[in-house]
Amino acid sequence: MLSGMRYSFECKTAAVIAFVFLLQDFGIEGRLIQGTNVNLGEALQFLREYSNEGSEMCFRLNTARWNYATNMTEINKKRMIDEQTHKAKFDKVSWKKAITFDWTHLSDPVAKRQLKILATTGRASLNDEKYNEIHHLVSEMKDVYSHTQVCPFNNFDPQFCNISLEPDISRLMSHSKNPAELLHLWKEWHDKIGPRLKNKFMRYVQLANQAARMIGFSDAGDQMRHVYEDAVFEREVMETWRTLEELYKEIFTYVRRKLLTKYGPEFVRENGPIPVHLLGDLWGQDWSKIFDILKPYSWSKDVDVTSEMLLQGYTPLKMYQLAEEFYTSLGLKSMPPEFWKNSLFDKPNDRKIQCTASAWDFCNGVDYRIKQCTKVDLQDFVTAHHEMAHIQYYMHYAEQPYLYRDGANPGFHEGIANAIVLSISNPTHLQRIGLIRNESNAFETNIQFLLQMALKKVSYAPFAFLVDQWRYKVFKEGVKNMNSAWWDLRLRYQGIIPPDLRTEQQLDPMSKKHVPADIPYINYYIALLVEFQVYESLCAAKGHIGQLHTCDFYKSREVGSILSDAMQVGKARHWKDVIRMITKGQSDSISASSMLKYFQPLQQWLHLQNTNEEIIGWNVSSDDRMLFQPLQSKSNSVRYATFPLIILLVSGLII
Repeated sequence: MLSGMRYSFECKTAAVIAFVFLLQDFGIEGRLIQGTNVNLGEALQFLREYSNEGSEMCFRLNTARWNYATNMTEINKKRMIDEQTHKAKFDKVSWKKAITFDWTHLSDPVAKRQLKILATTGRASLNDEKYNEIHHLVSEMKDVYSHTQVCPFNNFDPQFCNISLEPDISRLMSHSKNPAELLHLWKEWHDKIGPRLKNKFMRYVQLANQAARMIGFSDAGDQMRHVYEDAVFEREVMETWRTLEELYKEIFTYVRRKLLTKYGPEFVRENGPIPVHLLGDLWGQDWSKIFDILKPYSWSKDVDVTSEMLLQGYTPLKMYQLAEEFYTSLGLKSMPPEFWKNSLFDKPNDRKIQCTASAWDFCNGVDYRIKQCTKVDLQDFVTAHHEMAHIQYYMHYAEQPYLYRDGANPGFHEGIANAIVLSISNPTHLQRIGLIRNESNAFETNIQFLLQMALKKVSYAPFAFLVDQWRYKVFKEGVKNMNSAWWDLRLRYQGIIPPDLRTEQQLDPMSKKHVPADIPYINYYIALLVEFQVYESLCAAKGHIGQLHTCDFYKSREVGSILSDAMQVGKARHWKDVIRMITKGQSDSISASSMLKYFQPLQQWLHLQNTNEEIIGWNVSSDDRMLFQPLQSKSNSVRYATFPLIILLVSGLII
């Protein structure tokens, strides 16, 4: 394990580590842990060894993970856990070596940045006992989450209480129109997850904060944000949400009126927030699942070409071959032979596997794979292109050092993959490849397509934004009143309330896997913004004329050249430099303007649909807040609205 790193760190740590907490004068770098070694040669040698051994460790771990994901036996699970344990030890030893260097005073910017990344990520600052404890806690929380099952509606016989999140609960939440059944499923899942994980999560918060503060951060949230290497990151992110808020509230108002018509005032209050269980999933993050309720033009055809795919004899293999052809049409890379040999496109019948689609990099520059239990339908056709975008990214930055084999920031991988999905999933592209036979530019068709996209994208934005706002708050202010803080944020940003009384004995954020699994969520919000920003820039490079949502950059070598240059960089340059590359110097920051441009025709249509509404937004009554703050005294109603502006400003202050 890393020649030159086999020290007795326990006895030398005090001599070589300098804790620098000069809070008042030197900014974040002046606060971070570092040592005294300024020998550039030693630093470069360590980083070379780390890159080589990190790649080998990645290969071994991903091989074990792949073997378990595609054949879920106890033997394969044990081997995976063993490799995860080795990886944790490797990370800790690497961190201890990295912090012996005074990286702020090294002359080589590459060495300085890589050492800084190594020194400021992860939880290796904890002693061995606590380091193992936090890894064990996260593993336990993930295990509870993945094995939780609930009872079916109107049947609490224990032998039938075996309904899992995927695919059972998700399918029922998206298809059932019985509000009693939806309430049952929502309550069962949240009540069985949150209370079981609350104490574990509280201990996790304590340990995560300890690890962050030992490195020099104010808390674990501060450490999470630091990966973006941007002093004004929080301010810029908040500004993007303010930009999107008006569009979101137009969609919200339209959806609420449709739900009021469907379920009546017993379930949906006119001008009030929406109960979360009526929106198509457990979290109210993707509203497209209830499109049948929201569809504005019943006679207009949806853009779903599944029947045409079946008619033309599509297979999972053909779907991936078409995905490859899309990328080679841009001048990007073909999939290597190992990809076709080792990937898994069909669900096997002889063993249990994890069916969630995923792209894999085995860190050896040769072996790249996709795992998907592929169905012949439009959704999986889109997924095939999405996952292959990740493979393209892996292949393009394969020559970078191990630490730089990643997206430019934590949202870039998803952002670029989804930008490509915007091109291949619109009617223009589907017609070009023969899946839509008759071109239709009817106004109704365009509006329905944009509405479906908005129900997936715009409706997701506030949820993606607020998950980590809650987590930052917990890290900063402590674990008191965590559940009411969660619903405060959901009411403020989404206009959503729980369908049932919630108390502090529950912990509803744990219902979303990323929270107990210790996975940052703001990355998904950043990815959403990057997706539209990259898409608009690529469409401009292609020379697209017309409404943005009709752009398809299939066969554009200009687009391929931009993507290739951006992906080759990996994480070797600051993400703002990569945005500058993609936008040809027009921007160096995240922005929501491209998203607004994409949905501009829909926003105009929604404004007309909502003309007779009292407000564009939601009023909050004392009864709404009493659902999750039952001990508070009743207060006056608060209005969350877009118009007039003074009401929006005041409501932001009140809540």
